[in-house]
Amino acid sequence: MRWLLLVRSRELGACLVSGAMRQMYEHRFPIVLGKDFAGTVTEIGSDVTDFAVGDKVFGMVAKQRLTDGGGFGEYLTTAAGAGVAHVPAGLDLAVAGSLGLAGAVAIAVIDALGPLSGKAILVSGATGGVGAHVVQLAKARGAHVIATAASGRATEHVLGLGADQAVDYRNDLATQVKQVDSVVHLAGDGASLASVLVDGGRIVSAAHLQLEGHEVTPVMANPDPAKLSRLAADVAAGRVRVPIARTYPLDQLATAVSDFAARGVLGKLAIAVA
Repeated sequence: MRWLLLVRSRELGACLVSGAMRQMYEHRFPIVLGKDFAGTVTEIGSDVTDFAVGDKVFGMVAKQRLTDGGGFGEYLTTAAGAGVAHVPAGLDLAVAGSLGLAGAVAIAVIDALGPLSGKAILVSGATGGVGAHVVQLAKARGAHVIATAASGRATEHVLGLGADQAVDYRNDLATQVKQVDSVVHLAGDGASLASVLVDGGRIVSAAHLQLEGHEVTPVMANPDPAKLSRLAADVAAGRVRVPIARTYPLDQLATAVSDFAARGVLGKLAIAVA
């Protein structure tokens, strides 16, 4: 497969690049990093029936270890039954290449929240890759969305994604937010976030939050083809927008990783393979 690749969600990506997860996630050297991908199928296995050579596909590398088969390369192999789906008509490969990991986590969050019409939710970590999807998906399902963001450019960014209100996470949340029905925890202090919940409110966390006195629903990426296709359909129909801040050629991957780690970019960083 030949790919156009996108740098994935900041928190996990930074941990993998820095080596911080080497004790929890098996590393087999030489390693090619990268989870998200989009591109064209060049070969298929003998028992593959859902894809054909020439198909445009996207997804997330579905492997349980870091090895030489990551997304930051001209070709990769991945299982046909998990982590890969067709790119729908009208969806650009550059956009499709950003959807796999962050999008799969966002859909897991939305599913865990349940019905959202008329509900108020607080999204903490709204400026990240997962948060950007959650804000838009929740808004499309009728929620009143409050997003945490620093004042200035970050606030403009989340409001541009459709958030009804932006609050500065550096200030006291309780003075900025009336009670909400649900909290989406992607970053930030769990106790502070829980303080604005209604009685019986729900906390959904993709960041391994443990909070005494509150039931937390943990979520993680489950990029099965049906969920990836559902996400891509939302993007193709214009219900979800994927902001791509900058695109780098493959030979500038090191610069992209440095910019990624600097945490000053709002939106996705793309790696384009010629």
